[in-house]
Amino acid sequence: MSKRKLIDRLRWYYPLERTHAFLTFPGMLVYVILNNSLSSVLFLAYGLLVCIFILIQGQHYWKLKLYRLTDKPFDQEYHIRLFKKAKAINRILILIIPISFGFQLYLDNWTYRPDMLFLGALAANLFAVLEHINYYHIQLMIDNYADLSYLIKNQRFKIASLAKDLQDGEI
Repeated sequence: MSKRKLIDRLRWYYPLERTHAFLTFPGMLVYVILNNSLSSVLFLAYGLLVCIFILIQGQHYWKLKLYRLTDKPFDQEYHIRLFKKAKAINRILILIIPISFGFQLYLDNWTYRPDMLFLGALAANLFAVLEHINYYHIQLMIDNYADLSYLIKNQRFKIASLAKDLQDGEI
């Protein structure tokens, strides 16, 4: 993808990611908490919080990529350290997912209720794990022709842009 096309893409993609990180997912979290008892949505709320945390990282990364492409200054070393710390925190948060599920079962008197809240909670927690993988390991999101072409040609997913940048030590 040419530099110009990438800049044009990031000019709409970064604000979209920011909207999801600061409005869409927080809005879902507030709605769920206001319309249910906290004890019945703990697992779902945890998954949404982890999603929000990872989406904030993603939108920040895309903002910095746009800054780099448009020659806006930023402290690269600081942000590399920030993303490395965030990656480590994400791993801890992901490891806590089964604990939050166990705590949800405890709050529900060890009864499993396969209802919409539970399915939503599974989806939110799975989405958080997939977002972490998508940003820090392999690019799971295929949202343009170049990504699809790469997948077809190479029969595998790309290394995530943030993963490459962390490995190279530059954003």
